[in-house]
Amino acid sequence: MILASASPRREVLLRQVVEDFKTVPSDAHEVLDGNLTAWEMVQVNAYRKARAVAKKFPDALVLGADTLVYLDRETRLFSKPASLEEAASMLEALQGRVHAVITGLCLLHLRTHRQRTFAEWTDVRFHPLNQRQIHDYLKIVNPLDKAGAYAIQEHGERIVAEIAGSFSNVVGLPVERLRSELRAWYAGS
Repeated sequence: MILASASPRREVLLRQVVEDFKTVPSDAHEVLDGNLTAWEMVQVNAYRKARAVAKKFPDALVLGADTLVYLDRETRLFSKPASLEEAASMLEALQGRVHAVITGLCLLHLRTHRQRTFAEWTDVRFHPLNQRQIHDYLKIVNPLDKAGAYAIQEHGERIVAEIAGSFSNVVGLPVERLRSELRAWYAGS
């Protein structure tokens, strides 16, 4: 198996499911298309990432993944912030509210033309936060490589009040769902 991702968090999570795999970051560009729903967009991006790597390794099972954060049920997208100022603005918008973390996954074996694409959705509610709390959080967590400018596994208790769904999905790889999908994949269904 090959993980088509540069995310160290996904690598750690995948080790809970698969012992032996290789990591090959994908060079596919992520699609941000207002004509697609969040559910569709993460699956398209997961497929594009898996396909870019599978072209180089057609005999391997490749796993691509993409995570996005949405506020107000898909009306406002939060991808990775470009600056600390943008990260602070994202956290300010999310504070005290429920948002969705959606991760799309694609299992792809190019040689046999097998593919399985799916997504997982988790609702996350932030504590009400003031400017000082946001600033303090950004001093201890690097938000620039994280959708929504936060990492639930890194001092998440400071900002997250509760979640409904998969914790590992919020980190970037829904372990429970992936385990189930891999069992079905290897069973041939």
